[in-house]
Amino acid sequence: MTTYVLTAIGDDRPGLVAALAAAVDEHGGSWVDSQLALLAGKFAGIVQVELPDEHAPSFLDALPSLSEQVGLDVVASAGAGGDDEATGRSLQLHLLGQDRTGMVREVTTALTSQGATIDGLRSWTREAPEGGGMLFEAEAEVRLAGGADEDGIRDALEQIAAELMVDLELDSLE
Repeated sequence: MTTYVLTAIGDDRPGLVAALAAAVDEHGGSWVDSQLALLAGKFAGIVQVELPDEHAPSFLDALPSLSEQVGLDVVASAGAGGDDEATGRSLQLHLLGQDRTGMVREVTTALTSQGATIDGLRSWTREAPEGGGMLFEAEAEVRLAGGADEDGIRDALEQIAAELMVDLELDSLE
């Protein structure tokens, strides 16, 4: 079996996921994992698939036709193989505060400085109650490097939260 990670983007319309799933199925593949989203009228997705080795070349040759057929641009990258399982503790991060530039950069820099990896991140903005401007909210699943200190992550994030004037919560997923 050959593993591929597919990235797909196109103008949103019905049938995009069905067309991609059909291409995988028609080549004897399995849809293993995915994250799909709609942002600003664009459909975007990342999908892990496995295909029999003998069908992988024809599958790759078929991907450009999805752009012509349904307007979905798909890029395939060979999977790295190996173990995808987290090696350190997993934490759930939640951030809420007044929207301003640089928030994601500062938080992710603090996480990186402590050797943490972001396994998932979702962020959005929304109107604050009673005309209080825009709020920025984010949720992330963070994995600590083996042997990393959870207190170090907390300290780094609490310093950022004070500087950004945001509410920041960090909870263990275990």
